Amino acid sequence: MRVRIPLLHGDEFHIPAEYSRLYDLAYNLAWSWDTHAVQMWRQLDPVLWERYRNPIEMLSAMEPATWESLAESELFHDLYMEAVRRFDAYMESSTGWFDCAYPDVVNNPIAYLCAEYGMHSSMPLYSGGLGVLAGDHAKSASDLGLPFVGTGLLYRRGYFHQYLDVDGTQQHYYPVLDMSRLPVRPVASASGGQLKVQIEFPGRTVGVAVWCMEVGRVPILLLDTDIPGNEPADRPITHTLYVRGREMRFCQELILGIGSVRALGALGIEPSVWHVNEGHAAMSILERLSRHVAAGATLEEATQLVTRRTVFTLHTPVPAGNETFDNALVEKYLSWWPGKVGTDLFHLSRLGSSERPGDLQFDLGALAIKHASVVNGVSRKHAEVVNRDWAHLLNRPALAVTNGVHPTTWLGRDLMRTLEKNLGADWERSLIDDPSAAALINEIPDSEIWALHQARKQMFARFVRGRVRTQLARHGASPDELRSVERLLPPERLTIGFGRRFATYKRATLLFHNVPWLQSILTDPERSVQVVFAGKAHPADRHGQGLIRHIVELSKRPELAGHIHVLEDYDLRMARFLVQGVDVWLNNPRPPQEASGTSGMKAAMNGALNVSVSDGWWIEGYTEKNGWTFGASLENPDYSAQDNEDAVELYKLLQETVVPLYYERDDGGIPRRWVAMMKEATASTIGAFSTHRMIQDYARNAYVPVGR
Repeated sequence: MRVRIPLLHGDEFHIPAEYSRLYDLAYNLAWSWDTHAVQMWRQLDPVLWERYRNPIEMLSAMEPATWESLAESELFHDLYMEAVRRFDAYMESSTGWFDCAYPDVVNNPIAYLCAEYGMHSSMPLYSGGLGVLAGDHAKSASDLGLPFVGTGLLYRRGYFHQYLDVDGTQQHYYPVLDMSRLPVRPVASASGGQLKVQIEFPGRTVGVAVWCMEVGRVPILLLDTDIPGNEPADRPITHTLYVRGREMRFCQELILGIGSVRALGALGIEPSVWHVNEGHAAMSILERLSRHVAAGATLEEATQLVTRRTVFTLHTPVPAGNETFDNALVEKYLSWWPGKVGTDLFHLSRLGSSERPGDLQFDLGALAIKHASVVNGVSRKHAEVVNRDWAHLLNRPALAVTNGVHPTTWLGRDLMRTLEKNLGADWERSLIDDPSAAALINEIPDSEIWALHQARKQMFARFVRGRVRTQLARHGASPDELRSVERLLPPERLTIGFGRRFATYKRATLLFHNVPWLQSILTDPERSVQVVFAGKAHPADRHGQGLIRHIVELSKRPELAGHIHVLEDYDLRMARFLVQGVDVWLNNPRPPQEASGTSGMKAAMNGALNVSVSDGWWIEGYTEKNGWTFGASLENPDYSAQDNEDAVELYKLLQETVVPLYYERDDGGIPRRWVAMMKEATASTIGAFSTHRMIQDYARNAYVPVGR
């Protein structure tokens, strides 16, 4: 059962009639994980593709002469016809996994409420792991045929672009997104024009326009306050993802929670399941309570009805990580709510209380936990933490649904072709449904796996050089310095990747705990190593920005130059190059503060070997043959002592095991034992840690029981 949203269609492009379906293909992000469709867009205009990597921007910039030349291109015609055929077959299929496994069980859609979505770099509505996970969740929901609809906010300024000054100081730039160049369209209202809902604010109402981003068979409704009719002070509410100001953040999450319910209601959508993904969207619960009371239920009955149909996923590893606000903001912006349900502000504040001594904040995570029949952590270890820290609020013990990633988004295309050749066209489903199918990966010749990886490393090196050259040119580097960039990142050198948010607990600088020891590892003339760092620190996180600046300073030291690289403006495109092009993925958060983590999954699927502390997903993913574990698994309250012990273990592991194994080659130049671990990394993660498996877990343990 596909959720269909009425849309307003414009006439933005002048597309020849014979290629009119390009409009449909461009406005559905399904192209982004279909290698055939990507090939078609590249063939349409290679120059524009390299410039934009956004079909809508390409179509807007197409010259008439290009269309004339395409009329004589048999290759493009064939690619176009095949792309249309594949798209139509995908969109209209009624034989997805969910249709076959649970026919007629969930009669109404599953609504998924989230503050950010990382679908593609052309849609900068994400900051990090939560958004990328939500994007992969929606893609797999589409692939598996779930009746699914998402809601979020349309950030017209997105998340910031990051630029690093010559000394490593992070600068922030928020571009204004051009709505006509994004894969979003206005949702049509029943009375004509764009759908808008109204939300009560102090002394006024704020209008919220509804847009739709189509992700395969899954629509994502995006809410927007930057519309005519709203006061100038209210229009920026939805502009910036994770805005600094706490009051503005509260307003955003009020729009997200209440606006999501009202938008779905205006479209006549009554979900069977409400999946609140992290506490940002928890105020949807308040709106649902008031709607049940308006329909005749008592507040107690409404609470039971809401709880029965709510799933809540907690992504934060510690209670302090939840979204909390002063009760003064609750009183200011929600003073109208108690009257709708026949209670008072004190009762409302109790709904959002964590019920811990001395905690007087309104905790959105606590609000969601109290009103959910299913609460889950995002790894087995995280579920243990949730059950330990939130036992006093849980209606029943929290489940573990370990995160995953969308394989066809993150795997290198050459590796996907190899898997299809060796495992069959339906390799994704085979690896999930039949774990023994992973053994076929071990039958792929070592030389083929190694050649594929070396090709990806070459591409990664070219990408890094381009980014570094741009950075240096902006800093005023000389032509000779810019030419020297071509010697950076030699692909034959062992390459370690570290890409994630620069949050303090992720310990980005652990590798530099003992610089002389690190230098001896990196600059060994016979077995040299290079490390690539990428990631952003929140504009309000001065300490995280300081970590970036410190690493940049270290990278410029003569003894480390050429072995440490820091890339600016980490995004989804860079992440693909990084996870596909490194040999080792380094992960060293402070246990147990990594709830799950997904970047290591992406790297492992592509054959990179994880070097990770025992936390989050790696506790489940580590097989002793697909990477290495180091450090203490339990948190040490003496952070300095823990960092020292973990750094020593890391240096020893790299120096005595990882580096020697990489450079151990046979007569043909192939590191046979390393390649065996690469195969194990791919085989052990590609099915077990895909969002396809994750969606099936949600369906079995949450969506179907709640939807019934």
